[in-house]
Amino acid sequence: MATTATATEQAIPAVEQQEEKITGYQWLALLVLILGTFLAILDNSLMNVAIPKLMAVFGSTSTEIEWVVTGYMLASAVVVPMGGFLSDRFGYKTTFLTTVVAFIIGSILCGLAWSDTSLIVFRIIQGLGGGFIMPVGMAMLYQIMPRSKIQVAMGIWGIAAMAAPAMGPTLSGYLVDNFSWRYLFYINVPIGIIAVVLGMIILKETPKREGLKFDFVGSILCMIVFSTLLLALTDGQSDGWSSLYIVSLFFISISSFILLIWVELGKENPIMDFRLFKNPIFTLSLAASSFVMISMQGGIYMMPIFMQNVSGLTPMQTGLVMMPQSIAMAFMMPIAGKLVSKYGVVPLGIAGLAIIGCTTLELHVLSQDTSTHWISGLLIIRGIGIGLCMMPLSSAGMNTLPNHLIGRASSVSNVIRNVMASLGIAMLTSIMNNKTTQFGTRFNEAISTNTPAYADLQTNVVHRYMELGTDSSSAAGGVVGVLYGLVQKEALTRAIADTLMLSAIPAFVAIVLVFFMRQKKKQKEVAAQESAGADSQHHVMIEM
Repeated sequence: MATTATATEQAIPAVEQQEEKITGYQWLALLVLILGTFLAILDNSLMNVAIPKLMAVFGSTSTEIEWVVTGYMLASAVVVPMGGFLSDRFGYKTTFLTTVVAFIIGSILCGLAWSDTSLIVFRIIQGLGGGFIMPVGMAMLYQIMPRSKIQVAMGIWGIAAMAAPAMGPTLSGYLVDNFSWRYLFYINVPIGIIAVVLGMIILKETPKREGLKFDFVGSILCMIVFSTLLLALTDGQSDGWSSLYIVSLFFISISSFILLIWVELGKENPIMDFRLFKNPIFTLSLAASSFVMISMQGGIYMMPIFMQNVSGLTPMQTGLVMMPQSIAMAFMMPIAGKLVSKYGVVPLGIAGLAIIGCTTLELHVLSQDTSTHWISGLLIIRGIGIGLCMMPLSSAGMNTLPNHLIGRASSVSNVIRNVMASLGIAMLTSIMNNKTTQFGTRFNEAISTNTPAYADLQTNVVHRYMELGTDSSSAAGGVVGVLYGLVQKEALTRAIADTLMLSAIPAFVAIVLVFFMRQKKKQKEVAAQESAGADSQHHVMIEM
């Protein structure tokens, strides 16, 4: 014990000295982690635009082909909690590179798929590898970088998380239009190979904890909890939230979650370490960043629906309109990393969240005539707000933990944020559909066939049909169809605008949570010393 204590005391000044600068090795290691993260996120952003093409190629229904996305998502979610254990047991380098290789193999198989069923199976295999990449990469970042520079490193690493969605829709449209859908998967192969080769050369292995036992019961319960929950959130809108299928999924998920908490709190090395939530800053940080994930879906998920179904843009044009927002996010990430080191998380968090909330509220004025230039400009400002607060909020809680807990904390935070993002999409979709029905009913009831406006519409529609060679009786019958289309389009526009307004609420709620993240200077110093001491003691014990 005396030896361990002495080593710990000596290690604290060493840690403080190491925090002076980022070495060349650390920059190169960061590059490898960025490549891996970019690989996983780019693949997801490529898929959404390609769904109609895959339906046409395989002759599938929308329900069947959606499993190309859902299967990957479920596979990723169930393996995320295991990332911390595998990294601690086998080393972060080995775990990271193995998962990238598994992702590459899954991508090759997806490119060779001959049917929708085979593609779904191969996407699940791909998801089993891809699910580990981001949480293990984030945790490894904390193992490599000095704590005083972690915000800057996280900001640069976050560029990959924002650049991939910026490129994805446009690149997907280009590959599908000019080459083949198979290149959506083959494009992962060269990037992945570069990441693996550089990782083998550059990355150093982290200490392994040989005595760790795998938590089989916790792993099985995690799989049940998150797979059933995400499946319910994904299928709830189509199958009905009150249907037996969806209610059963929610019941299984909640029951399993209660059992999971009971099991995991009694284990020394649980797969899901709920004891992390005893740390108030970690809990507040995760809650605030989760609310940001919900609010983000307003612009990221709802705006493409508006631009394609209301403004009539193609998927590629939609990607070009959305791209500046992602570029603004990526641009702000490293700047936020430097600013947070100087001013702290609270000022940046409040400023970024206020920008997100206000710009999302401003989208409430959307109409069918809204200019795409105005939308793009507002989304750029919104992207600046997201880039300003997202990484500082995500990393604030992790910074209060010792290194030997980072792997578990990264897995927990990633899976919860994924669930919250899915919850946000499910909620917003449900609200949008309900409001579309409400507005459509209201508009239909307000229509009168005895008004001058209806007479003008009827005349214009009939003339247009007759110019196209339609006989007068058929042209007259087409008026009802045109009017119905106009009503539905306006109803969808109003519904999206109202839904966007509601999606601003989580951002304002997160501002309240950020206020509670304030720490006094002395508390910060004590936390930093405890963290450094715990890390040093952990590494000494491993070496012994």
